[in-house]
Amino acid sequence: MSNTAIFIALATGVLVWFVVASRLTAKPWQGETAGDVGAFKWPPARIGLWVFMAVVTSLFSLFISAYAMRMHHGLGWCHLTIPNLAWYNTLVLLGASVAMQFASSLASRGRREASRNALLAGGLLTLGFLAGQVMTWQAVGPSLYFLQGSPAIAFFYVLTTVHGLHLIGGLYVLARTARRFGAGAEIIDLRQSLSLCATYWHFLLLVWLAVFGVLLFL
Repeated sequence: MSNTAIFIALATGVLVWFVVASRLTAKPWQGETAGDVGAFKWPPARIGLWVFMAVVTSLFSLFISAYAMRMHHGLGWCHLTIPNLAWYNTLVLLGASVAMQFASSLASRGRREASRNALLAGGLLTLGFLAGQVMTWQAVGPSLYFLQGSPAIAFFYVLTTVHGLHLIGGLYVLARTARRFGAGAEIIDLRQSLSLCATYWHFLLLVWLAVFGVLLFL
């Protein structure tokens, strides 16, 4: 795997993310004409999100492939012991994913306030996960003395940091959706954004489970 391939995948992911972020917070009737109705089975925002998730999946696949190849190379490799705190972080992210699903489901039933509360809960749990990750990095730090020269620590920081950055991007969209709640937007106008946020959080939960599993068992 070359550094150029990683850079291209990351740059493409960032570009698609900004496109998706703008679409998630756009009003669905903007730019729509009578001839456009029924042109696509899925809204452009949903298509864009799935394209973005495909790019992110490719990016993490590259990282994990590099991790496996470097590990099997053996030279200077020392397996990293993951702090127990990472297990609690995983449960917190699972809670955030569940909360986002509740926000989307409640919105589809017209329960505006309950949906807003679930959205805020999902955001707070996500912030809790990120704070927990920082504490995990600090817990791993002292072990560097025992892992001098091992590339495993570098992979740990890269994988967890890139995952965290994607969550921060999701929080940006979540904050804009919450602002629309505060501005009094009708729940019917928020359903698509909430549904896409829930999908994105489920996806990042799966990505984290894959990364966590690799760090634990490889």
